Amino acid sequence: MSRIGRSPITVPSGVTVAVDEEHRVTVKGPQGELARQVPPAISIRQDGDVLVVERPDDQRQNRALHGLTRSLVANMVAGVTEGFSKELEIVGVGYRAIPKGPAALELALGFSHPVNVTAPEGVTFEVPSATRIIIKGIDKEKVGQVAADIRKLRKPEPYKGKGIRYAGERVVRKAGKAAK
Repeated sequence: MSRIGRSPITVPSGVTVAVDEEHRVTVKGPQGELARQVPPAISIRQDGDVLVVERPDDQRQNRALHGLTRSLVANMVAGVTEGFSKELEIVGVGYRAIPKGPAALELALGFSHPVNVTAPEGVTFEVPSATRIIIKGIDKEKVGQVAADIRKLRKPEPYKGKGIRYAGERVVRKAGKAAK
């Protein structure tokens, strides 16, 4: 059996989990509410304050969906309790982020025009300094996708390291042209 799928999900106090007959999981907590459709072959049952994800047999497809479903439901529970965040760093002369409200940014990235970014519903931006962006939300998938989309606007280049990178990301530098 899957090691990830086999481990139970502890549900903290203040969080309610409901699974209806159409295999839709709804998780409500102090941060908000998340809902997701799970595959019909995978069953989720609640034993007190623990969720158990089970599969019917050892078919390849069911084994693959077992661990995936458990991880997705665990991320939903974690999201409605603490939430998720990703941090981006902007490196480059003149590169900066300017907040335009909690869900909008204006980025100066060396283009001839500023780049405007708006967050989808449930995601907010914080700009503690002009070169740092913190993306927060309860849906791990949305937070990660917004961070990846912002990074894609100006990926870190290998010669000078300029661009947008994740906090702590190591950019492998190249030597450039050799002088004669």
